[in-house]
Amino acid sequence: VQLQASGGGLVQPGGSLRLSCAASGSIFSDNVMGWYRQAPGKERELVAIIGSGGSTNYADSVKGRFTISRDSRKNTVYLQMNSLKPEDTAVYYCLYDSANMYWGQGTLVTVSS
Repeated sequence: VQLQASGGGLVQPGGSLRLSCAASGSIFSDNVMGWYRQAPGKERELVAIIGSGGSTNYADSVKGRFTISRDSRKNTVYLQMNSLKPEDTAVYYCLYDSANMYWGQGTLVTVSS
């Protein structure tokens, strides 16, 4: 499975960004896709995940600001990030988990004025 993430960049506090991650290869219909992030000097942490049935799980720090969604026909997961804060600055990694776990290459999100 290959994961191609896009959508990172520089945004001011309070702004919005949308991340996308497309999976290709041997995709199983029953899977979990989502996003983790890693800030400088910190461990990688869960941001949000979504199951193939649509169930979601969010980190407390992003609830009410971030929304995860997916288009199963395109094997693509999205992360809409609103009301961004400087502490959201991190490299965001896309995840695909089915029989095995796969990671995307990471996309940098910088929230700064």
